[in-house]
Amino acid sequence: METEIKKTLEDIKPALRRHMGDIEFVRFENGVVYVKMLGMCHGGPLSEGTLKAGIEEILKSRVPEVTEVRALA
Repeated sequence: METEIKKTLEDIKPALRRHMGDIEFVRFENGVVYVKMLGMCHGGPLSEGTLKAGIEEILKSRVPEVTEVRALA
């Protein structure tokens, strides 16, 4: 499952990088994917929307065991 999560995040990275951002996988625990948002994605005004409406929805659609994505500081 972690392999599929990491592969999906790799698929998402090019879009984030076009906006000078990035994402780093930290861990998967009890249905929750923990990530670090990097670059312009870290703490930016749109980062929460990118995380929930973009990244979380993509992960949930590709990996049914994922219930949520949370960004760590």
